Amino acid sequence: MLIPSIDLIGGHAVQLEGGDPEKLRVDGGVPWAIAERFGRVGEIAVIDLDAAMKKGSNRALILELAKKYACRVGGGIRDVDSALELLDAGAEQVILGTAARPEILGELPRESVSAALDAVNDDVVVEGWTEKTGRTVIERMRELREYAGHFLVTFVEREGQLKGVDLDRVAQLKEEAGDCALTVAGGVATADEIAAIDAMSVDAQVGMALYTGKIGLGDAGACVFADDEVPTVLVDQHQRVVACDVATREYVSRAIESGTLKEDGDVFEAWNGLAVESVTADAARRSAMIRVRVEGDGMSGFTNRVKGVAELARMLGGRYVEAPAGSYTRRLFDDPELLRSKLAEEANELMDA
Repeated sequence: MLIPSIDLIGGHAVQLEGGDPEKLRVDGGVPWAIAERFGRVGEIAVIDLDAAMKKGSNRALILELAKKYACRVGGGIRDVDSALELLDAGAEQVILGTAARPEILGELPRESVSAALDAVNDDVVVEGWTEKTGRTVIERMRELREYAGHFLVTFVEREGQLKGVDLDRVAQLKEEAGDCALTVAGGVATADEIAAIDAMSVDAQVGMALYTGKIGLGDAGACVFADDEVPTVLVDQHQRVVACDVATREYVSRAIESGTLKEDGDVFEAWNGLAVESVTADAARRSAMIRVRVEGDGMSGFTNRVKGVAELARMLGGRYVEAPAGSYTRRLFDDPELLRSKLAEEANELMDA
């Protein structure tokens, strides 16, 4: 699948050529709008280049991004405590490069750890791509695949240059990865390349091509579908099924690109205009799930009965309106620390029981 990349320098989303800070090609500014857009295709890679190069840190910003979006986080993570802090904040994965050593990886949950193997002409580099190790990517893979659940291989010599990807090399690395998942980055220039990489069960991490518009986000996200007609399920923000239909690959692409369901004949006609939060392909790449933001209690085409988190939110809203000013119930709503303490108390009583 597609993994859009947000590389951070000084709190801004940037794109460098060949990993060289002197070759800044794109400054996308503060990354919140970019993260909202990229989040429509699923996970985002967020890389702290300042921390990787030991020139500062974007840690506070990354912690906030990880709370709101599905993020793979890397750059300057050099110890177990830093990695665990990011995972506790909600990061899907932590990506370790310089610190990708058995003694550190072994202290972290394997399924949540990616070993970053950044290479210049197959020579693995560390410390923000500034130091050569004299080791090849495959050598490092064989050393680390017992400890890491994922590998991120970056072809640094192609990074930011839109030169394309050596697909034969990707296939070779996939075989060497064994049971580890593999993501490749550096040079991806077309949607066809993303589709070809995805067909190998490898993820494509893409930056420059998306920022410059060489590949549209919609095309990059929808290119993985095997057929032009895509059976699609529409769900709301609580994962409740709203409707099902058969969309075209082009319809899915437009939903990703625009962030809104657009009119297309009678496809999801009753739901036109809803905000698109994310689009997910199934494992076989033959169907899609579009998650939309639904306002109010119930728009499901199957039932109007509100359940789960939505029902809890509705009930609590009513309790707040009914609670007299100054009452303990009203104070729980108005005082986050009091609410936190009460929830902890109730959770401890449950565990004791």
